[in-house]
Amino acid sequence: MRTVTGRAHHEHACSDGALILAVEDDKNIAQMLELTLQTGGYRVVEASTGQRAIEEVRTRNPDLILLDLGLPDVDGLSLLADLRALSPPPIIVVSADHLELDKIKALDAGATDYLTKPFSTPELMARIRAGLRSRAHVEGSDATSVVFGECTLDIERRRLVRNGRPVRLSATEFRLLATLARHANEIVAPDTLLKEAWGPAYRTREGYIRVYIHSLRQKIEEDPARPRYLVNETGLGYRLHASVGTPIPRARSAG
Repeated sequence: MRTVTGRAHHEHACSDGALILAVEDDKNIAQMLELTLQTGGYRVVEASTGQRAIEEVRTRNPDLILLDLGLPDVDGLSLLADLRALSPPPIIVVSADHLELDKIKALDAGATDYLTKPFSTPELMARIRAGLRSRAHVEGSDATSVVFGECTLDIERRRLVRNGRPVRLSATEFRLLATLARHANEIVAPDTLLKEAWGPAYRTREGYIRVYIHSLRQKIEEDPARPRYLVNETGLGYRLHASVGTPIPRARSAG
């Protein structure tokens, strides 16, 4: 297993690129996916077997999964169902099977999308962007950003701006804040926060939440000791007081 950090630099990014798990046993295709995804600014974790894929989902909590169904150690559809039961992120099946019935089976088993080989790089990247976008909406709305105090969080573009200036977030800080933002003004239980920000293997590590909530408050609250937006609902979980916002305008290209 290798983790690859994208070389592409995104101005004003508030967190590392989305983490994509590429489950592929063909080394040539895996290398192609690695290069393509890192060039697009994504981080990549690779798995060549179903067992490794499950381990990575449990411990690394990818933002999106690219899944080849033709693995040597497990039935692809069974693995797909197991991955879907473990984690909510989008799963894009990448398969050489073109039959409509195979696509239907994959979608019924929990796939978000189905991409047949061979495929073009632009199509792959478009499917990934669409998959990630599907997880960026505030619950019950079409909005992908929230506003709280002097801050605007654009979940889709992974950007936090305070007083017009970008705020740098770690990947874990972003996931934690984004989870709260998707459930804006609602109490989010610790086990949900742990599963979505860290992964299924961390659902008993509540101490992690306190550490990262403290860090986030330093970045978003006027008075971190008396938080107004990121609050602890004693015995229940955490709540982000926010309103649905307007996406941060995209910066114009120079020239």
